[in-house]
Amino acid sequence: AYRETITQKIEDSYTHKKQSGGSGQFGKIEYIIEPGEPGTGFEFESTVTGGSVPREFWSAVEAGFKKMMKRGVLAGFPCLDFRVTLFDGAFHAVDSSAVAFELAAMAAYRQSMPKADPQLMEPIMKVDVFTPEDHVGDVIGDLNRRRGMIKSQDATPTGVRIAADIPLSEMFGYIGSLRTMTSGRGQFSMEFLQYSPCPRNVAEEVIKDAKAREEAKKK
Repeated sequence: AYRETITQKIEDSYTHKKQSGGSGQFGKIEYIIEPGEPGTGFEFESTVTGGSVPREFWSAVEAGFKKMMKRGVLAGFPCLDFRVTLFDGAFHAVDSSAVAFELAAMAAYRQSMPKADPQLMEPIMKVDVFTPEDHVGDVIGDLNRRRGMIKSQDATPTGVRIAADIPLSEMFGYIGSLRTMTSGRGQFSMEFLQYSPCPRNVAEEVIKDAKAREEAKKK
C-alpha cells in the first residue's frame, strides 16, 4: 500500500541511440521532472518549439514516463504526484520513431528519478474509536504508540469517541488490542485519508524488506 514521490526539481536529458542492421533508433529528449501538487498523480506538458521534437512524438514521450511510474526507484511502489515538462530534444529524419522516443522517456525516468530525492509515502487512515470512559487513557496511549495523531475526543452518553489519523501499517491487529484494553467493549472504524511522507526509520525498513523480496524472487 506504499507509494513513492519526488521532492526535488531536476533538469536532465537523455539520448536513445541504437544502430543495428537496417534503420536505427534515435530520440533525444531534454526535460524537467519536478514534484507535483498532492493528489495530482502524473502530469505531462511539452513546451517544445521549433520542431526539435516533432509533435507526433510528444505522446510517445508521455507514454514512456507513464509506463515507468508504476514502479518507483526506491522500493518498486507506484510513483505519485510528479510532473514532466519536455522542453527540447532532437530527432533524426530516418531513425526517429514513436518507439525510439518512448524508450528514451523510459530510460530517462530510470536515470533522473533517483536524482530527484525520491521519498516513500505511507497511507494514513482516518480512524474513529469508541471506548468506555474508564479506558480512555489506555486507548490514547496505545494510539500514540502507533504514531497516531489525535484529532478530537467527544464524550457520548455511553463512552468517548476518539478521532485520530494513523498510518495503516500501525493498524494491523488493532481490533484485538482494542478489545483487550476495553474488556471487549471498544469499537473502531477507519477509512483512507491521504498519503504522507514516511519517517526515515520506517522507510528504511520498508525499502529493505522490498529489496529482500526482490532478491528472493530472483533465486
